[in-house]
Amino acid sequence: MLGSCIKLSNMKKCIALMLTTLFLVSGCSAWDTTADYAVKSWKTTKDFVDPPPQIDTDSYQFENPNQEKLAKLFTPVDGPLTTLARFVYNTDTMPDLDWLDLLMARFPWVNRVVVTDDAGTIVFMQPELPVKKISKPLKFEGVWRDIRLMTVVDYSDLGPELYIGRPYFRDVDFRGIIGVGFDPRSLLSLSPSPQELVIIHPGAGVWSRGADVDKKGLLEVDWDELLEDEVHGQVQVGEKYYTWIVRYIGSDAYVYATESVDPKAESGWLF
Repeated sequence: MLGSCIKLSNMKKCIALMLTTLFLVSGCSAWDTTADYAVKSWKTTKDFVDPPPQIDTDSYQFENPNQEKLAKLFTPVDGPLTTLARFVYNTDTMPDLDWLDLLMARFPWVNRVVVTDDAGTIVFMQPELPVKKISKPLKFEGVWRDIRLMTVVDYSDLGPELYIGRPYFRDVDFRGIIGVGFDPRSLLSLSPSPQELVIIHPGAGVWSRGADVDKKGLLEVDWDELLEDEVHGQVQVGEKYYTWIVRYIGSDAYVYATESVDPKAESGWLF
């Protein structure tokens, strides 16, 4: 069953995308030959047009080994994430197939694209039969005419799915929502040592690829209070120390963290 709704109150719009009974399937690729050609063509020039982000540690040296470690681990992950965020943010009209082809070519780790109309009805979804079902309705909230990115995380049985969304328009009229979803753990594989890096979704989850961390302890950190004044730092969880830095997508915070090399090292970022 596919259903959806939109509510208007005090100049606020809320879209709840109800996607249920989307069962696990295999072999669900729906790409046509045009899409395949776009992917192949993009891969031949990707390193020139969109090179993977790197930190040139030969140009300068970090005084803090904790920050040097974290920078090397999270930069190859954060670069593609922020590039995707900009790609979605720059789409202010209803996307077409060329947009979808380019999206999937540049960001092959994206799992799903959902587009609604202004009533919240799904007008397009790719793939039509997704591998990972949505465990609960997705609810994007935003202030009317406040154009910014929004995020929603769905915690399904197969793992987390992070959706980046934004409204789109025709002329100056609101026409619906664009949502792009992916498993954030797939991004961690871009790190040179993915088992040493975690992404913390404050108050909700800790995402990792085999990192030996106290997930419960990391979630018990009062991130809301900490992030009121800080954008990076070090926290102690049990007997371990973690160096962290926050990334905002719209107004939503996601924290990169790794175990500190030297908890006593002086703080101070070069970027």
